[in-house]
Amino acid sequence: MKTALTIAGSDSSGGAGIQADIKTMTANGVYAMSAITALTAQNTTGVTGIFEVLPEFLAEQMENIFTDIYPDAVKIGMVSSDGLIKAIAEELQKFHAKNIVVDPVMVATSGAKLISDDAILTLKEELLPLATVLTPNIPETEVLSGMQVVSSEDMIKAAEKISENYHCAVLCKGGHQLNDANDLLFRNGEYRWFEGKRINNPNTHGTGCTLSSAIASNLAKGYDLDTSVEKAKNYISGALAAMLDLGKGSGPMNHAFAIQGEF
Repeated sequence: MKTALTIAGSDSSGGAGIQADIKTMTANGVYAMSAITALTAQNTTGVTGIFEVLPEFLAEQMENIFTDIYPDAVKIGMVSSDGLIKAIAEELQKFHAKNIVVDPVMVATSGAKLISDDAILTLKEELLPLATVLTPNIPETEVLSGMQVVSSEDMIKAAEKISENYHCAVLCKGGHQLNDANDLLFRNGEYRWFEGKRINNPNTHGTGCTLSSAIASNLAKGYDLDTSVEKAKNYISGALAAMLDLGKGSGPMNHAFAIQGEF
């Protein structure tokens, strides 16, 4: 069985973060492991508290995983401090990690900045150059490219700039008040659009975590990047189309919409 590791924060409500990643990886047929960067107290209406782990403890979690069940792919989600980012980068290099998907969680859907300027600098210098693919939303694309993105043409220019700067592929997610959930994959000087189905479901908590984890799962199974993105987009469309409706805010998706069988 292929394996995947998620390095991210915990979501006590189960819709995003580590919990969404593990559900997604399991639903996509790989064995999921986790290294937790932070505990959060949150639900569908917002986050009330964050408790970060020490960088040394995060490194210890990763060390235990890589020396026992080596992951076929790694997904990295929210990492909000300088020390944690450095610890991740060091461990990934030490163990020659492969198929690294980085969801550069920097800006909330509301527009609020989620990590400090110092941490953004460390992310850019130490972690992003190790990535196989980055999956920024529009606000994150703007931060990484240093340019405003208001059109499809802007997405192409910004993605090209990011890809050249960090020598990796970029999947720029367009569903953020821009075009109809169409995502742009840019790499090696070429790009491809992946058209998405706009599903009228207000419950979108954890979509970014889920997409990046699904891509990592498919890379772990040996699919190329284009196929991995395509399969991941189909999976997330199905999870949204299942119309799960839980909580008082923006609720979670049904990650298990396609799980069938005796159990």
